[in-house]
Amino acid sequence: MEIGQQLIDVGRYMLSNQLAWGTSGNISVRLDSDQMLITASGTFMGDLSQEDFVKYNFHTGHYVGARKASKETVMHSGIYQRRTDVGAILHSSPFYTTLMASSNEPILSNLFIETMYYLENVAYVDYFHPGSKELGEAVAEQSSKANIVIMRNHGVTVFDDTVNEALMRLETLEMACRMIITAKSAGIHFNRIPTHVVSSFLEESRYKTR
Repeated sequence: MEIGQQLIDVGRYMLSNQLAWGTSGNISVRLDSDQMLITASGTFMGDLSQEDFVKYNFHTGHYVGARKASKETVMHSGIYQRRTDVGAILHSSPFYTTLMASSNEPILSNLFIETMYYLENVAYVDYFHPGSKELGEAVAEQSSKANIVIMRNHGVTVFDDTVNEALMRLETLEMACRMIITAKSAGIHFNRIPTHVVSSFLEESRYKTR
């Protein structure tokens, strides 16, 4: 599938499944060792077109496109520079994830199969204004520690080797956050998977390549 169309489909999926809303998000994919394709500033995630993307050199800042690149270009650029294995980045503010990001509630990874893998490492950064250099640098720094970076009182940025894996990571995160909040409000206590079982799963199950 052509890369632009893949991102169009992802944006539509994110909006349809409450993983994004309105213009509060941005997505990108690595094109090569120097360039990414990223959504333009102010784009509506559920109604993207080929004109809503900018080809951007994350080393030089040179770009090709009729529109200005997303205000979070600094953040995307920093991740691609630090993580040569990353092929796609999704930034959004899903309801339950953002609720957790606006609280001190921990995000649990020992709940079920997908959380053990996709939420194994979650990093956090303090609040910085959207699009700021400070936010971009903070997220880029934490990207060396995890494939999920929670931005306090803002949302989340997830990244992986492919768009589909990044999307799965985001969807697993939102589901886990929804479960945690629902359980807490209902007074339900989790039977968490023991640490030694989690370690065994990650090392021996071959569910996914770590």
